[in-house]
Amino acid sequence: MVLQILVPFLLSGLGTVSAGMLLEVVQNWDVFQEVTELFILVPAVLGMKGNLEMTLASRLSTAVNSGKLGSAREKWMLIVGNLALKQLQATVLGLLASLMATLLGWMAEGKMSLNHVMLLCSTSVSTAFMASLLQGIIMVGVIIGSKRIGINPDNVATPMAASFGDLITLALLACFSQWFFSFIDIYPYVLYLVDLLLLCLIPLWVMIASKHSASLILLRTGWEPIITAMIISSVGGLILDKTVSDPNLAGIIVYAPVINGIGGNLVSIQSSRISTSLHLNYPPREVPEERQGCYNPCRTFFGTGANHRSAQVLLLLVIPGQLVFIHTIHLIKGGHTLPSPLFTVTFLSASLIQVSSLLCSADCMVHSLWRRGKDPDSYSIPYLTALGDLLGTALLALSFLILWCVGDSGSV
Repeated sequence: MVLQILVPFLLSGLGTVSAGMLLEVVQNWDVFQEVTELFILVPAVLGMKGNLEMTLASRLSTAVNSGKLGSAREKWMLIVGNLALKQLQATVLGLLASLMATLLGWMAEGKMSLNHVMLLCSTSVSTAFMASLLQGIIMVGVIIGSKRIGINPDNVATPMAASFGDLITLALLACFSQWFFSFIDIYPYVLYLVDLLLLCLIPLWVMIASKHSASLILLRTGWEPIITAMIISSVGGLILDKTVSDPNLAGIIVYAPVINGIGGNLVSIQSSRISTSLHLNYPPREVPEERQGCYNPCRTFFGTGANHRSAQVLLLLVIPGQLVFIHTIHLIKGGHTLPSPLFTVTFLSASLIQVSSLLCSADCMVHSLWRRGKDPDSYSIPYLTALGDLLGTALLALSFLILWCVGDSGSV
């Protein structure tokens, strides 16, 4: 279990480190300085990998482990149906995320120009569409390949979905926003055409997704968790927007994708494992006997079952993993001295609080969803990764505020 989880965990962590470094660079671009609502959009758009890619990975991993991909025809119908559903969800979520960023930005600033609204919409929809398409194809290849070489897809699929997901998504977001920004005053109709073109593809995705029974069910009922998760991530984006603009909290932008990404990656592994266990061993609405009473957070980490061991392993990975990523960031930035002990302790404490809270939430949420007859593969990961974004951003902002109060912000 440790060996299977460790490599994709480190890869996904390095991906989030790269995303953080990229975000630190692009925050000084003209478009990010002029349209600051893009910072509100960042967690929501990056969070779509939890809403869409990780959910797809969890669903397909369960299908593989349950033997539902028997014939080639059934396998490809399931894959194509899920990819079409994901493109539809990405387009709709991209539009809703931009509208949410517009609303939050208007509430915070009291004004918002129409050109900025259209730039947010075009950037968000284009980024969500392209990132979803690229990562969906990669995800299918990872799951099928891992099964063929005898690796449990639950251990590798969801972190691999995030390995370079943040980096790809953020790079697309930065490039699209800067490109559209160059058109905003000269050819503003380009932004309208891009939105119209991608929205016109929605009927095609609906038609393809409705061909398979599993994706048809999600087409009708799977919107609640991903839309709710997008709203939660947007609130985290508002916190990020406010902290980035505060000179006393300089440096937070680099670490935000790291703490959010690692928390989401680890909890998605646990959620996927518990969901697969329930699918294999219990009929819907029936849960293990020890989960039938009141929930006890201590049970998440203390027990003898495979899911208890995986929770222990995932929590133990937090400190060594984050130490590697902190020092990687420091080396890339050209530092010749180590980060201060107080910064390291504060950051690790925030990360431990976030991950332990998420693992307890996953244990409770997955079993509750199963008891209510809902598929945890489609419902739990969006909620958990969005909660991870909100918790991670809030705890990180609190950590930097503490460091500033004690005068230790110079080493971060």
